[in-house]
Amino acid sequence: ENEMGGANETAVTEYVLLGLHGHHSIEMVLFVLCLGIYSVNVLGNALLIGLNMLDPRLHSPMYFFLSNLSLLDICGTSSFVPFMLVNFLEAQRTISFPGCALQMYLTLALGSTECVLLAVMAYDRYVAICQPLRYPELMSGQTCVRMAVLSWGTGFANSLLQSIVTWSLPFCGHHVINHFFCEILAVLKLACGDISLNALLLMVATAVLSLAPLLLICMSYIFILNAILRVPSAAGRRKAFSTCSAHLTVVVVFYGTISFMYFKPKAKDPDLDKIIALFYGVVTPSLNPIIYSLRNAEVKAAAIALLGGNLFCRKMSRF
Repeated sequence: ENEMGGANETAVTEYVLLGLHGHHSIEMVLFVLCLGIYSVNVLGNALLIGLNMLDPRLHSPMYFFLSNLSLLDICGTSSFVPFMLVNFLEAQRTISFPGCALQMYLTLALGSTECVLLAVMAYDRYVAICQPLRYPELMSGQTCVRMAVLSWGTGFANSLLQSIVTWSLPFCGHHVINHFFCEILAVLKLACGDISLNALLLMVATAVLSLAPLLLICMSYIFILNAILRVPSAAGRRKAFSTCSAHLTVVVVFYGTISFMYFKPKAKDPDLDKIIALFYGVVTPSLNPIIYSLRNAEVKAAAIALLGGNLFCRKMSRF
């Protein structure tokens, strides 16, 4: 830490990540669990992306967005898990200032992007079920790419704004982050200036990028449910709902864990809150490929075909 001329501040060149200070045995258990879950996440999501690229039956908007979601989950966990796993084995857990800034930027950007992308996927299902005749027109390849770019761009732009406002705060030499990684709320606790603007911006971002997409998802599913209930045959209703069930399950898991994180009573032991936050960040992304492979007949068929070695032999099907 270098003294800044005349000012009662110090320029922090690195941060200490506290983790579960003094609970080494618990951290070793977390290391094994997180390594296993992270491996499942990367392999599962990479397999989904591979299936979507290789199987012609999966060359549709729904699976294009699913590939984006899988890529997002791999990048999201990779932005902090590998570094955190290394830190579990180190006696001195430090991260450089640029490393911390990048980690905070990426985790926030990818989390924001996922909210918007889930809303885009809900709109895709709405068009497929409620306006099937206009589906090729409304969900053209160009439109899908634009929607994906909008999702990623919105998330990364929001994170850039939050990061600029956060790192412009005075930190007065405080450099111990009470978390496993550089999470924005943990970083803001180190600031020794007024963080009311940061709190306001985070609240607005949460409303725009979390609650607004959730509202759009709910509206989409109200229309979808209404359309499904009007389908005369039970088989037709089942087929229509099966194309939505995987996405709906992912939405419930994603927003369910966010709600639990933010609305649960604060734990008496702050370490428990850190472990819950860690599992939200590591476990949730690894569930998406499991959900899609269990709840989606086409993904299951593609996986079986790939394992059976007859990937291009089956008849193409479209929504």
